[in-house]
Amino acid sequence: MTNNNQYANIPADKFKFAQRNDLSHDKKFDTKPVSYFQGAWRRFCKNKGAVVGGVVILCLVLFAIIAPIFTAYTPDYYDMSYAYMTPKLNFMDKHDINFWDGGRTKNANTLGYLKDLALEQETGRDVIKGEVQVSEDGSNYTYRYDTYYGVGFGKYKEITRAEFDDIQRYQNETGKQVLYPLVYVKDRPTHTKNNSDANIYYKVEKQDEATLRPLLDEEGKLIPNYWMVDAESTSSLVVPYNSIRLEGEDGVIEKVPMYDEDGRLMKDENGQPIMGDKVYYYVYGRQMPSTVEVRVEYYEYYTYLHAKAGDGIGEPVFFFGTTDTGKDIFSCLAYGARFSFIFASVVALVNFIVGVIWGSISGYFGGVLDLAMERFCEVLGSVPSMIIITLLKFHVGRFILQHALYDLVDIQSALILFIAFFATGWIGMAGRTRMQFYRFKNQEYVLAARTLGAGDARIMFKHIFPNGIGTIVTSVALVIPSMIYSETSLSYLGIINLEAGKLTSVGTLINAGQKAFASGEVYRAYVALFPCAFLVLLMLSFNLFGNGLRDAFNPSLRGSEE
Repeated sequence: MTNNNQYANIPADKFKFAQRNDLSHDKKFDTKPVSYFQGAWRRFCKNKGAVVGGVVILCLVLFAIIAPIFTAYTPDYYDMSYAYMTPKLNFMDKHDINFWDGGRTKNANTLGYLKDLALEQETGRDVIKGEVQVSEDGSNYTYRYDTYYGVGFGKYKEITRAEFDDIQRYQNETGKQVLYPLVYVKDRPTHTKNNSDANIYYKVEKQDEATLRPLLDEEGKLIPNYWMVDAESTSSLVVPYNSIRLEGEDGVIEKVPMYDEDGRLMKDENGQPIMGDKVYYYVYGRQMPSTVEVRVEYYEYYTYLHAKAGDGIGEPVFFFGTTDTGKDIFSCLAYGARFSFIFASVVALVNFIVGVIWGSISGYFGGVLDLAMERFCEVLGSVPSMIIITLLKFHVGRFILQHALYDLVDIQSALILFIAFFATGWIGMAGRTRMQFYRFKNQEYVLAARTLGAGDARIMFKHIFPNGIGTIVTSVALVIPSMIYSETSLSYLGIINLEAGKLTSVGTLINAGQKAFASGEVYRAYVALFPCAFLVLLMLSFNLFGNGLRDAFNPSLRGSEE
């Protein structure tokens, strides 16, 4: 075998002296030095799951901050007449898109369908949306039902005479009808179930039945049963209505025989009675001892009330629907998310500061000091959080009442939660910090720093703390969703009530969603859908985000390609 490495066989003319310019050296680095946080940011950006989690968190935070700007509703606002309104966007409703339009699919028998049809005929609103599907036997009707218009008139209302006159002024100025004719008391259904139902304005077969069957005319339409009085009536029961339109829906003209001043029947040349016009007015208000009884279409009455109040609320539109108490889910979720983020961030920040200081002292100095501090943490951490919350609810509430600190009543529950979560929340952070300090305090670079005369504070927070920051920051990122989840659970179970003032909680909305499911109505699932979706997205995104932070701040990964 020939050995090619035998330089003795190489000809002499192949050897040359090397020149200085021919010498090669290590090349100088052209790149700029990367700081600790720059490297962490680059590693974080390479983790796609963490980036997605961060974007989702940002969207949820922006929702909590910006969403209340787009709604005039607040968590303390409610209207029982608009309980369980389905989500509605005006765009969907105007373009007849059967989704998110404030409607739902309704299955009704003949009487239920006729009642909705009667409401539609009287108000001119699309209570029944789209086509109606009828079963083969004609006993069941399926159609898209507008939950907003379907509220109709509700019960007969009693208002002041001043409000009655103001509603007339509003109608004249806007051209919108709020007041509708009454049904005379003796002509109303006598059964207790229907006696005060202002939606029943039509004639029925039997007034004493619980299930009323409407009477229909020859064309199949319902027959109105309005209360009317003639123009010459001076009844004290009738409140005058100042905007009568005799040719329209507000009056009826009949041809009746005419009589002269002496009471004699007037006749024409042929001996036939002379017929004249007799005007009957619909009665829009019945005088009560101190109020006026009226029939108001609640949709328009709602608009009138808020226009008068000037609170920025116009026609009723609830983006995410309403709860069983008529609270706007969109505003409640936005304000609840805002409270959750602020509360969890504040608690996490305080726990972080206290836990880092406590854990660094305990882990760095060790010995008897570490032993005493650890035993204290164990004793404090063994107290169940429920006991702390229960004691705080009793003592904080009594303290506020004894010292007349009524300004704290609205934030009493939030104050209790903060104290309860802070009382033991910093212990976990202190334990993780202590572990990191035990891990790194005897490393060579720490010994070198101590040899060069670095003080304890510099060694602790300049050399040891940055190396353990990956685990610590990750724990902080995971503490925030943990706090939110705990607060949501306590609110859901009713242990903490955050409904005072303008505070609310995602847990309270989830509790309302449970009630909606318990009602057996499938369409009410939206009550739980939105708060549950928020909580799920929050927990998943924070976990992905926390894992990304852990890898990004891990010094052992500096310079590595992921």
